[in-house]
Amino acid sequence: MIYLRLFWEFFQVGLFSVGGGLATLPFLTDLGARTGWFTAADLANMVAISESTPGPLGVNMATYVGFHIGGVPGGIIAPLGLVCPSIVVILIIARFLQRFRQSRGVDAVFYGLRPASTGLIAAALLQVCAMSLMFHTVAGPETAPGQTVPKTELFYWPAIALAAVVFLLLNWKPLKKVHPIVFIAASAVAGVVFQM
Repeated sequence: MIYLRLFWEFFQVGLFSVGGGLATLPFLTDLGARTGWFTAADLANMVAISESTPGPLGVNMATYVGFHIGGVPGGIIAPLGLVCPSIVVILIIARFLQRFRQSRGVDAVFYGLRPASTGLIAAALLQVCAMSLMFHTVAGPETAPGQTVPKTELFYWPAIALAAVVFLLLNWKPLKKVHPIVFIAASAVAGVVFQM
């Protein structure tokens, strides 16, 4: 039964996340909150690992969640659920696109999908920034039963400093031709060394 649910949940993510990879993040956040399969911290780690490994972001994340929940079969079923809507849509479009390509209605649909995709990707960007650069908890340790001390620091400054350094280095002319994997590896080393 868990395999059917994995397929269905990721089928819905794949069906509605117009724009691919990063556009899946808002849906995955909702999925984690509804099912309890992963936390916001797990999602941040999945994004970091999926962005630094080969393959599409959404498929990598679906594989991780599927494997975590249902072992190897879950790791196969969840990504299949994610890509299934795309395959069906591509087959339908390939069959009918030539006939309707000059249609004003089809052009209007594609015109409407562009801002939806942009909005989903922008929401994902804000979500990744919040996960990476801000504290996940807003309350400190308990001082008395039922009372908490608010955390005074909202931003995680070491992560912000690392992001600023990487941004500056990526835009520095002598380093523009360096492969991005070098920056990913250096950031991973910095995270281990400084325990970010």
